[in-house]
Amino acid sequence: MKHNARYDAVAITFHWVLAIAIVGAFSVGFYMSDLPLSPTRMKLYNWHKWAGVLILGFSALRLLWRLTHRPPADLPAPAWQQRAAHGAHIALYALFFAVPLSGWAYSSAAGFPIVLFGVLPLPDFIGADRALAETIKPLHGVFAYTLAAVVVLHVAAALKHQFVDRDGLLGRIGLGRS
Repeated sequence: MKHNARYDAVAITFHWVLAIAIVGAFSVGFYMSDLPLSPTRMKLYNWHKWAGVLILGFSALRLLWRLTHRPPADLPAPAWQQRAAHGAHIALYALFFAVPLSGWAYSSAAGFPIVLFGVLPLPDFIGADRALAETIKPLHGVFAYTLAAVVVLHVAAALKHQFVDRDGLLGRIGLGRS
């Protein structure tokens, strides 16, 4: 049974811009972490930081939009699926902030400022402290891999709804017909 209720164009745009940015930032972060110290690694670190700052900003705007604009009604589903979906969305929103903020904190504590696009220096999130940086670094990784896992579950659930339940879920977020 298909349901025609779609998210509005702004919510759909936030969804896909953040999805692409998060996949890109994760991919760059995964790739760069094992590179030897080189100009390429430094360039990728800067791109990764810039992506994190943009993800943080878009996440704040997305959350503000979500808090001021009602989403379409939930699809009919068993209560446990609705609770799981709501829990996954809460986890996604929390991780949209935890990942970039922990990265910013790590960068600040390590003494590597963020200069957005090489021209706009951002304030340090916390003071330089190498010991604290070494504590924060794995936390940033844990948050990033947790976000990746929740994203994979989110995509799997969406595909299950679309192709097993055939309820038109992907049309609600701008893919295909709703």
